[in-house]
Amino acid sequence: MTGATVVAEGLQRSFEAPGGGSLRAIDTLSLTVRPGELTALVGPDGAGKTTLLRMIAGLLTPGGGRLEVLGTDVTRDPQRVQDRISYMPQRFGLYEDLSVQENLDLYADLHRVPQDERGPRFTRLLKMTDMARFTARPAGKLSGGMKQKLGLACTLVRAPELLLLDEPSVGVDPLSRRDLWAIVQQLVEDDGLSVIVSTAYMDEAARCAQVHVMNHGRILASGTPKALCARVQGLTFAAVPPAGVHPRVLQARMLAAPEVIVDATPHGGAVHYVRQPQADAARLAEALDGAASAPRGEGLEDAFMLLLRQHDNGTHHALPEPDERTPASAVAPDNPNVSPIISVRNLVRRFGDFTAVASTSFEVLPGEIFGLLGPNGAGKTTTFRMLCGLLPATEGQLEVAGRDLRTARARARARIGYVAQKFSLYGNLSVRENLEFFGGAYGLRGRALRTQVRAALERFDLDPTARSGELPAGYKQRLAMATGLLHAPQILFLDEPTSGIDPLARRAFWRTITGLAGAGVTIIVTTHFMEEAEYCDRIAIQDAGEMLVIGTPQQVRDKAGADRGTDMNAAFIGIVEQARATREAAV
Repeated sequence: MTGATVVAEGLQRSFEAPGGGSLRAIDTLSLTVRPGELTALVGPDGAGKTTLLRMIAGLLTPGGGRLEVLGTDVTRDPQRVQDRISYMPQRFGLYEDLSVQENLDLYADLHRVPQDERGPRFTRLLKMTDMARFTARPAGKLSGGMKQKLGLACTLVRAPELLLLDEPSVGVDPLSRRDLWAIVQQLVEDDGLSVIVSTAYMDEAARCAQVHVMNHGRILASGTPKALCARVQGLTFAAVPPAGVHPRVLQARMLAAPEVIVDATPHGGAVHYVRQPQADAARLAEALDGAASAPRGEGLEDAFMLLLRQHDNGTHHALPEPDERTPASAVAPDNPNVSPIISVRNLVRRFGDFTAVASTSFEVLPGEIFGLLGPNGAGKTTTFRMLCGLLPATEGQLEVAGRDLRTARARARARIGYVAQKFSLYGNLSVRENLEFFGGAYGLRGRALRTQVRAALERFDLDPTARSGELPAGYKQRLAMATGLLHAPQILFLDEPTSGIDPLARRAFWRTITGLAGAGVTIIVTTHFMEEAEYCDRIAIQDAGEMLVIGTPQQVRDKAGADRGTDMNAAFIGIVEQARATREAAV
C-alpha cells in the first residue's frame, strides 16, 4: 500500500495497427498521482490519454510495467479497483427516454447503493448540479451542458474514492463548463476526492494541482501549472497588427515561420505568440511583418505548445498550407459597395408552442468569417440548420448565395459546403472512398471528381488508403473539411468543427480557414471555444432564441464592458448573464 492514488512505472500498452503490426499507445510511461488533488492529462489526439484512463479504471490490461490504483495492483484485481472508483468517458451512457431522477435511480441500482443512502446523496447531487427543478424531465430533452452535469451526477452516486473524467467539457458552452468545474472543485475541496481529468482546454488544466503533458504515449513533462509555465518565461509576446490587417492574417504569416515562432493565436485584437528560444532576430522581424511587439505573461498553453514542438521537432500535426489564391484580408462589414451573400430578415422557428429562434435579422458579406455563438440550447444550431437549408423557417426571409431558401433551396445548397459537428463520415470506408462518395453527392463525375479528390488528398495531407473510422480526431476533421470543399462552394458552414480536438489541430484548422476566407470563401462557424471568436470578422451571440449582440470581436468586448485585452470567454459570459438577468427582472 502506497500513499499515492495512482502509481505507474514503465507502463506499456499496444494495439493491433490497421495495416498490420502493432501500435504502441502507451510507451514506458511512469507517473504518480497524489491523493485529494485535481490532476490533468493533456496532449494532442493520439497521445494516449484515454488509453491511460481506461487502464487506471481497470478496463484495459497493461501490456507491461506496473500500475497500482488506490493501493491495489489493477492487473491482478481490476474488480476491487472498479468498486472504489467512478469513470465518466467521453460518451457517457445516459438513458434519454428516462427522466433525470430515473437515470439517477438506475445508476444507483447498477452500483448497488444502499436505499438509506440514496435520498441524502441524490439531494446533494441535484443541489450541486442545480438540477433539482428538472428531476421529471427526460434526459433527451436536456441541453448539452445539463446532460454533462447529469452524467457527472450519475457517475458520483456511488461516492467514489477516485473520479476519472475523460474530456468532460467537450461540446459544452462556457457557462456550463464553468458550472461543471465548480462542481468538480467543490468535490476536491470539500470531500478530498482525487480526480484525474483529460482535457483539450488549457485553462481547465491550469486549475489543477498537477499537470502531465503527454505525447505518443509518453510523459513529456509533469508539474504544477506554474512550474510548467516557467519553461516559456521570457519567450511570450503580443504583436499588434498594422492598421487594416486582421490578427488572423498576421497569425497565418507568423505560423509560416516555425524556425522562429513556436505558436501564435489572435487575442484581444493582437496576436499572442511564443518565439523559439534561439530565434534569429532578423528572421523574427520578417515574420512579424511590421507588427509592434511587446512582452506578455506566459500561460499554460504556451508551455504546452513549446513542449510538443520540441518533442516532435516540427513534424507532428504539420499545418496544411493555406489556399492563398488571392491576398488574405479581412472584410469590412460596413462596406456599402459589397452586397451580402447571406441575408436574414425576421427569422422565426417554432417547434409546436416552443420558439427556438425569435425574429432574428443579420447579414453576412462575401469572404467574411462569421461566428454564431451561444450557450447550449440558445437556438444557434436551429439558426445554423435553417441557413444551410436543412430546416425550413416558420416565418421570415432567408436568402443564401442569391437564392431564396423558401423557393430555391436545392439551388442554394449546391453553392454551399457543410461540415457537421460529428463530421458525418463513413467510418468503414477509406479516405479516398469517402471523398469519392461525397464528391458524387455534390454532382462531381469522371475527370472532375478525380482531379478534386487528388487535390484534396494533397492539400490536407491525407492517406487515401486509411480507414476513416480509425483516424485520429484531428485527421477526421481534415477529411471532413476536404469533403465539404470538394465542389468549391461559395459558402462553408462549420458546426463546432474543433470540438474535442487539441490546440495543435485547432491551429491547423484555422490556418486553412484563414486561407479560404482570403480566397473569397464565406465561412459561417459555430464554436464553444470562445478564443476562436477572435478569428472572426464578426460574431453573433444568441440566447433563448434571441440575438443579444452582433459585431466585431472588439465591439462584443465593448458591449460586455470588457477591456481590450479581456478574453472572449469572459465577455461571452458577461453578455449572456446580463441578458438573462434582464429577462428575469422583466418577468
